Amino acid sequence: MEFVEGIRDKQTAAWEELIGKDNLGKELLAEGTIHSIRNMGDVAFVILRRREGLFQTVYEKEKADFDIHELKEAMAVRIRGSLRAEERAPHGIELLISSVQVLSAPAEPLPMAIDKWKLNTSLEAKLNVRSISLRNIRERARFKIQEGLCRAFRDYLYSQDFTEIHTPKIGAKGAEGGANMFKLTYFHKPAVLAQSPQFYKQMMVGVFDRVFEVGPVFRAEKHNTKRHLNEYTSMDFEMGYIDSFVDIMEMETGYLQYAMRLLEKDYAKELQLLGICLPDASRIPSVRFDKAKELVSQKYNRKIRNPFDLEPEEEHLIGQYFKEEYNADFVFVTHYPSKKRPVYAMDDPEDKRFTLSFDLLYHGLEITTGGQRIHDYQALVQKFADRGMSTDGVEQYLDTFKYGMPPHGGLGIGLERLCMQLMGEENVREACLFPRDMTRLEP
Repeated sequence: MEFVEGIRDKQTAAWEELIGKDNLGKELLAEGTIHSIRNMGDVAFVILRRREGLFQTVYEKEKADFDIHELKEAMAVRIRGSLRAEERAPHGIELLISSVQVLSAPAEPLPMAIDKWKLNTSLEAKLNVRSISLRNIRERARFKIQEGLCRAFRDYLYSQDFTEIHTPKIGAKGAEGGANMFKLTYFHKPAVLAQSPQFYKQMMVGVFDRVFEVGPVFRAEKHNTKRHLNEYTSMDFEMGYIDSFVDIMEMETGYLQYAMRLLEKDYAKELQLLGICLPDASRIPSVRFDKAKELVSQKYNRKIRNPFDLEPEEEHLIGQYFKEEYNADFVFVTHYPSKKRPVYAMDDPEDKRFTLSFDLLYHGLEITTGGQRIHDYQALVQKFADRGMSTDGVEQYLDTFKYGMPPHGGLGIGLERLCMQLMGEENVREACLFPRDMTRLEP
């Protein structure tokens, strides 16, 4: 009888062993994929790609038991060789190959030269063969940065006593209403894909006080812009017993500060690869919606055309204004008009035309929407009635409030937009592994 008792030690060398000076002169076994081959005749450089990065191995005809022409790019291999110092090699170390075991070989040549520093091709071409284009070191570094942002979100909220939850993505009704919902048939019943986990995370505030979720949301918006996706990843949290929506903004500021420290500490290699300069989240200015519109109208001589919403150009100018005036990378825009906020948003008791809500702009692009929610049952039912909205499909959500709910609020952060702005990209699809937009359902 055999038993599995956990992870066994492998014979192959770990990354630290390959780049460590302590192993110079030792024979090691290294695994990886052949990223590129630079053949110079009797000598060839075989660059391995591993999850940690690139590592240089060297073929010398007289010291190897195979022909270099037997190797191809994209082969998965196990290489045996001796470690030696070489100043010109990355990490100052290389592996002199004695033998190679081919673990798998490609059936066809690669469709693009992934070993280039930058892929000189269109975004559409990269997306068409996404799993291949991401083998480029800089392309895949984007998603290590994205990992860091998600990891920081979880780590920070755990440290603030939040509970992670997982809510359904198929529901009877959308959390925000409107026409931008993907409709489907669920065992002969009408259903929709979730626009957000809003209703569920509010319901769970009555259970756990503080909750968060990282998951997909779906918007059937017929946008074909560089800032919209029809499926994106939302980092949501909801917290109870708040004094005001400012508590929510403070929590997000704390997350951003933690995220920047984590990226600086654990993702320095990716930051350097992509040339990213981290933003300053130490102090984030806050401005009312109506005041923000006035400020950019006056400074940039721009007429206010829509008093109830921010146009993309206005968001950009607000970001520009606060960068010029306060050297701020982020700005909270608060007190959005009630008619542009969902039914659950709490109105400002001093002026019910506005809500106790906010957006966070990062370099002039909205990456977060949040605010305080209505927690009183009668007030919530009345707002549904005032808007002429049906409560069909949300009865259980409303019933939760019958039995008492604390003052609460929360937000949703668009992960891809945050990542896009951090990397200085112009198209949000660059920050999405497999984008879903109006024209793309594959790969």
